[in-house]
Amino acid sequence: MLRYISQRLFYGFITLFIIISITFLLLQFMPGTPFKDDKLSQNQIRILNEKYGLDEPFHIQYINYMGNVLRGDFGVSFTYDNQEVFRDLILPRLPVTIKVGALALFFGTLMGIFLGALSAIKRNTPWDHLTTITAIVGVSVPSFVFATLLQYWVGVRGGWLPVIYVRDDFRSLILPAISLSVFVISSTARFMRTELVEVLSSDYTLLAKAKGLSNSQVIKRHSLRNALIPVITILGPMTITLLTGSVVVERIFGIAGVSFLLVEGITRNDYFVILGVAAFYSFLYISVILIVDILYGIIDPRIRLSGGK
Repeated sequence: MLRYISQRLFYGFITLFIIISITFLLLQFMPGTPFKDDKLSQNQIRILNEKYGLDEPFHIQYINYMGNVLRGDFGVSFTYDNQEVFRDLILPRLPVTIKVGALALFFGTLMGIFLGALSAIKRNTPWDHLTTITAIVGVSVPSFVFATLLQYWVGVRGGWLPVIYVRDDFRSLILPAISLSVFVISSTARFMRTELVEVLSSDYTLLAKAKGLSNSQVIKRHSLRNALIPVITILGPMTITLLTGSVVVERIFGIAGVSFLLVEGITRNDYFVILGVAAFYSFLYISVILIVDILYGIIDPRIRLSGGK
């Protein structure tokens, strides 16, 4: 088991290293510079490039940056008054991003399980077809489309909820959370329906019915619990997907979260901010995948033994 965990940790480290390296390389091809203020003279721009090491050759910049990353230093922002990227910019914005993501995950999971279970129980009925169509639309249409529609119809036309995020106002989190939860609802409903249909037709379910249990008792005691296991498995990666997928939604609702910071960094060519947020999100995603892999290895030894681990 120790070898299995060590190998997964090694793969995770290599993956993170590759992501940061590719992101660093792609930023070299971005048009413009971080210092595009018309008030700056060419001499001032040259001094700033020297200060931040941007005048060095690519390989020197890369070696210096990766060396700093290994020490936990993700650099400073060019446009946010030289604040440290991770400590001063990412960490303070993380709580509001987590709030929106957690609310979307909670609401989306409950609705997805309910709709998926309803679709499986009412299989081949109008309820099933309606749920399937809803799930397809929810997966296919980007969350920012739902965000725009909700913002206009619920916020502007209806006036029921705020259209812009206000700190310490829970109501202003509802629309962005619902916008992000559509994908969770659709994905969870599809998984729940597929698994519950399979469980309802399994041998032990038929045996439970043969013993005299009603359909509701079979679903509550046996089918629903077993169908939830694969659904719970996808919640980890889906949590990180919510965080990374809130880039445009945060922008639409004016939420000063981590994703909003990423958009601002791209707009202003703030290289270290882009690299820092990309590395942070990648680390979260890889960590969740690692945890899921390790739990799989603990729960089912065949997974780690299949590769001779």
